[in-house]
Amino acid sequence: MTAAGWPPAVTLRNEGGRSPFVLLCEHASRHIPVEYNNLGLPEAEVRRHIGWDIGAAEVAARLSDLLDAPLFLAGYSRLLIDLNRPLHSAGLIPARSEATDIPGNLNLDPAERKRRIEHIFAPFHDRVAAMLEHRLARGVPTILVTVHSFTPVYLGEARPWHAGILFDRSAAFATRLIDRLSREPGLVVAGNQPYRITMDEDYAIPRHGQDRGLDAVLIEIRNDRIATPEGAQQWAERLARALAPEVGGGSAPP
Repeated sequence: MTAAGWPPAVTLRNEGGRSPFVLLCEHASRHIPVEYNNLGLPEAEVRRHIGWDIGAAEVAARLSDLLDAPLFLAGYSRLLIDLNRPLHSAGLIPARSEATDIPGNLNLDPAERKRRIEHIFAPFHDRVAAMLEHRLARGVPTILVTVHSFTPVYLGEARPWHAGILFDRSAAFATRLIDRLSREPGLVVAGNQPYRITMDEDYAIPRHGQDRGLDAVLIEIRNDRIATPEGAQQWAERLARALAPEVGGGSAPP
């Protein structure tokens, strides 16, 4: 889509990065083209967590620089279509997010569903798949890491974690990350919290990572910790330190 208000579905940052890590940020943007009228929502709703992962893009971009890793950034709000949901998932185009109904997604016309898949979902994942296949064909070591954020309170329930490492088959890799992050006093990090990876409700880790035999984890950071540039930088450095030993030190800061 080249019309006004339709930016690229994906931005690839640091394409030539030499790190084994390939980073994804599927909920990087809250952008909704003007023709959708915010899907019937007030702007304040789109700006909160239901519209995007607050702080995740900033952390991912800084982490990309620290690790010298390629990073795929999504260009649209997950309210239009969620890039981390399989096509069969009811959450792919949510009619309700948390406690908020999404009027523009109710009784969606099949043609509109097809439009969003073709212009937002498919270009993002096709570009990711192409890079991963190219790396595999060349024998380039590859580890997939996706960066997300979560709310401190969900449907009235407080969440005690500062971060979670979500995984399915990559238990050993995830456990090492949790152990390194947990060494910092006062930091609460858990495995498979506040969500779990499943084949029915997740896309990137099962399809891009595990189906290719790659180590793959999803990192969730509580968004009140990364809502400022300072917080995003602190968490990017923290994650770089935790990830660097996987490749013999990398370029993480001290």
